[in-house]
Amino acid sequence: MGANLFWVFSAAVVVGVLLILLGGKKQEGAKDWPQSVQWGYLALVIGGFGLLSDYMSFTAVMLVFVVITGVVWALDKWMLARKRAASGAQPGHFVDYSRGFFPVILVVFVLRSFLVEPFQIPSSSMRPGLVVGDFILVNKFTYGVRVPVLNNVLVPVSKVNHGDVVVFNYPPNPKVNYIKRVIGLPGDTVEYRNKRLTVNGKQVTDVADGTYDYIEQGLAQITAQRFRENQGGKSYHVLNNVEAPVVALSQVQDFPYRDNCRYDDDGFVCKVPQGNYFMMGDNRDNSSDGRYWGFVDDKLMVGKAFMIWMNFTQLSRIGTRIQ
Repeated sequence: MGANLFWVFSAAVVVGVLLILLGGKKQEGAKDWPQSVQWGYLALVIGGFGLLSDYMSFTAVMLVFVVITGVVWALDKWMLARKRAASGAQPGHFVDYSRGFFPVILVVFVLRSFLVEPFQIPSSSMRPGLVVGDFILVNKFTYGVRVPVLNNVLVPVSKVNHGDVVVFNYPPNPKVNYIKRVIGLPGDTVEYRNKRLTVNGKQVTDVADGTYDYIEQGLAQITAQRFRENQGGKSYHVLNNVEAPVVALSQVQDFPYRDNCRYDDDGFVCKVPQGNYFMMGDNRDNSSDGRYWGFVDDKLMVGKAFMIWMNFTQLSRIGTRIQ
């Protein structure tokens, strides 16, 4: 989080607290609290969420809010409500809003943790299949029901396969989500040399399929060679730029199991360690992927991307299944 955002969220928390404290009481017979109190809680939630998200994942922040509101909801249901009934008192605004927020936050938490999570394509690394501006849906239970935050598989469902398009926590910074295609499974030997992909000594089938033009960051016109690649029973397009190197050696980082990889001017070869996967972008020469930052531990997997649900600039893409 930038310094400016930190101060914005901090200010939201302070303003929220002040509005709540100075907002006054609910008028007798009124349904809602004063607007200043309502705005105060909204500012407090937004500010608190923003500050916490700098230290933990979205799911972890949601869990914090679920726990806080859930505890208040439970205390009110089994203890505080009975005391109020005996005295004729009304619930305070903190109890009132907590028990109102709890069901909503719980539903969102369950949906995002176990069923479906939205994701926006931020770059051109998965062109031509996925473009900047695509909003996609990620199936969270394809690879098993996982424990929230810890992300260990609790109930296995199916295994990760070659060619799957997956969203995962970026290994160097797990608070950031990335999307790439699964190229190597645990135990596989992945080799990418002279812009041809080989897995376990077998070259992945690719057939030239014309060219593909796109604008990069609204400035540069890019023309790339397009190929139809087949892996794991899936057929999809990938892009290559003849002028780009197979791998920019200066950008290769030091990552766990780095000794499993060998690099040279023509490409690289990596042995995928157990419990990990090797990912690459379909836009092979415009993708920060496993070539540079290594392997993806299974605990970092978010889910399988399956559909584009919105693109505000290209409405025809809505409903497109992800290959």
